[in-house]
Amino acid sequence: MAETEANEKAEAQETKPKNPKTPKTTKKSWFKGLKAEFAKIIWPDKETLWKESAVVVVVSVVLGVLIALADLVIRAGIGVII
Repeated sequence: MAETEANEKAEAQETKPKNPKTPKTTKKSWFKGLKAEFAKIIWPDKETLWKESAVVVVVSVVLGVLIALADLVIRAGIGVII
């Protein structure tokens, strides 16, 4: 009998939602949280910004050239097949 009661309790616990709904936050607390997160941001200096921007541009150009070359090779291959 004790075993049956233990099984019933276990089944009752399993049917309960694991993540109960959290109460809605007000806009005021949301903005406070947003302000706190913005305070944590570390903005790069000008030199770092220029270097990282240059890397992005160079990598984009290189990938563009590689994709263009692959496109030319594929077109030529298909032209030979057809």
